[in-house]
Amino acid sequence: MNIESVAVFCSSKTGTKPIYMQHAAEIGKLIAALNLKLIYGGGNIGLMGALANSAIQHGGQIIGVIPKLLLEWEHKHEGLTELAVVPDMHARKKTIYDLCDAAIVLPGGFGTLDELFEMLTWNQLKIHDKKIYILNSGNFYHHLIQHLQMLQKEDMLYEELSDRIVICQTPVEIFNKIG
Repeated sequence: MNIESVAVFCSSKTGTKPIYMQHAAEIGKLIAALNLKLIYGGGNIGLMGALANSAIQHGGQIIGVIPKLLLEWEHKHEGLTELAVVPDMHARKKTIYDLCDAAIVLPGGFGTLDELFEMLTWNQLKIHDKKIYILNSGNFYHHLIQHLQMLQKEDMLYEELSDRIVICQTPVEIFNKIG
């Protein structure tokens, strides 16, 4: 599959470890350098802001997708190539999925996990077949990865975990494997 656009799911907060912001900025830079289109949640704060600002700084093409409800909360980004304002969170996720060829998951909270698990569920149901890359920045997802591996060990998955998720420790590792 030819990858032209990448969705990135991440927090509108910065978190406690500087590596989260560093990795978000590095992902933005790499997406721009590889001439890929960045599709993300449209915010200008936290990891979302670091991601988008880095992509902009490096000449990237960025599409933000933000629900009306979050225009103020996530501080919509004014400097994007395109900002789509959608009615709700479901429309946001569907729009992002429709626009991307693959997805990267950075550290985040409930919203990021919701996006990750909905995309995994849609993969399982064959609604789409987009590869998902989890960036385990500073071991942020260590426990979640262990739990996902337990799901496989306990025969709760319909396919091998590695068929849908690629776990990486650095941004460069993602782009060495993407495609």
